[in-house]
Amino acid sequence: MKRTFQPNNRKRAKKHGFFARMKSNIINRRRKKGRKVLSH
Repeated sequence: MKRTFQPNNRKRAKKHGFFARMKSNIINRRRKKGRKVLSH
């Protein structure tokens, strides 16, 4: 039987990566606040 979790880094990055956050305004909000580090 196959395991259910088949990791796919590209898919993951598309959903939760830096550019996904750019679209959702989380990073833009932080930039307006004047953060030194936007993401890890």
